[in-house]
Amino acid sequence: MDGLARDIIARLQRDILPLQGFKNASHNLNINIGLHSIESSFPNSIFPTGCIHEFLTVSAEDIAASCGFITGLLSHLIQHNGVCIWISTSGNIFPPALKRFGIEPHQIIFIDSKNEKDVLWTIEETLKCERLTAVVGEVKAIGFTESRRLQLATEKSRVTGFIIRHNPRILNSTACIARWRITTLQSELNDGMHGVGFPKWKVELLKARNGATGSWKIEWLADHFQNIEENIFSISLEQRRKTG
Repeated sequence: MDGLARDIIARLQRDILPLQGFKNASHNLNINIGLHSIESSFPNSIFPTGCIHEFLTVSAEDIAASCGFITGLLSHLIQHNGVCIWISTSGNIFPPALKRFGIEPHQIIFIDSKNEKDVLWTIEETLKCERLTAVVGEVKAIGFTESRRLQLATEKSRVTGFIIRHNPRILNSTACIARWRITTLQSELNDGMHGVGFPKWKVELLKARNGATGSWKIEWLADHFQNIEENIFSISLEQRRKTG
């Protein structure tokens, strides 16, 4: 491919990506989640913000795993005095536990609604508030038209949305930028640690608009994510160096 063709393709990518919900780094709240293997799945190797991420769950364990992974993402998003709104009909989050992810409880406002219709309406309205950093909504069902309205709201306000779908009856298409599935993995105790170990998850990126899918084993270590497989590989290399 000659230089002219490469330039044409590059210009087309710059023009098309914003239309698909991706903005360049100067318009994004460009965060580094510390997982290059995941970030590289997205255009320009940038974790997309100012858009909607969808999380699929089947069981209560999946919901807990998704909430934990999302909270880790929020710790990067709202670290500079950001504020998030969390909307659901269950109210399962224990606010003091947020400190384990580096989030102060006052940084997240919880809204408990009585029914699904109210949840969707509240999600859309809060996504329009430019003062917020992120919005998390827990729902059972969402149609393409509804998801498109949410995506359009984020593209205007630049607020990042995370939608957790509880055991959806129909796995329909949505306008979300990314679709995830988070499941739990057995934690391990470290020396000097009592009780349970750091949370571990299997993180599956099922859909990434203009990006690539993938699967990773991720652990939350006190204040950051870590790719377990990459860490094992680096330890193995270090052991080889020591043994010659």
